[in-house]
Amino acid sequence: MALTNRLRNRFLMTGALGCALAGCASTGELVVDQGVGITAVLSSCPAVGVPDYTGDVTLFRTPAAAKTTDNLDMTAAITNLRSTCDDSSAKVYTGATFDVVARRADVRGARSVTLPYFTTVLRGGSAVVTKRIGSVTLNFADGQERAQATGKAGAFVDKAAATLPADVQEKITRRRRAGDRDAALDPMADPAVRAAIQRTSFEMLVGFQLDEQQLAYNATR
Repeated sequence: MALTNRLRNRFLMTGALGCALAGCASTGELVVDQGVGITAVLSSCPAVGVPDYTGDVTLFRTPAAAKTTDNLDMTAAITNLRSTCDDSSAKVYTGATFDVVARRADVRGARSVTLPYFTTVLRGGSAVVTKRIGSVTLNFADGQERAQATGKAGAFVDKAAATLPADVQEKITRRRRAGDRDAALDPMADPAVRAAIQRTSFEMLVGFQLDEQQLAYNATR
């Protein structure tokens, strides 16, 4: 996703912006003739998601052997990720729960499999703030092909660090009228605004803790 689009996604656009001369404007558009800029509320709550290639894991009976169907042991995937956020204090807490669904190839005998997962907080899309490792255990009964378990994740973010400076907020939300020099300019096109939003952008990411071979398998299959 392009940087501008990713930054736009951090905003919850509110209010009706009215109809421009060419027709009704979509939420978040500049509507100059109505004297309105971009009406936005920036949340201090981190975005929550699963990074690419870490949402599933494939285990093989013999890891060093060929990654073929006859060597398959078990597959598991993270699904149904749900999050809550409490931003009522100086430390914003984000909690999440998710399901892990698994399927094994050999259903003989009862079996327990413990899979590690990580919870990482990123700032600005790349800087790792915190990382924790947890685990979830799947229990297969004798003859049972599928199993499911629930995992939990959580992290704190400093609210001040996740809040835009007042002058940047003003640039984004300031009302614009026809005739203003910057009436039709998108404030998100301003490099200073984009940089400020990126600095205050936090994400809480959850995924399986994979080794290099497992990551490569997910990325290339």
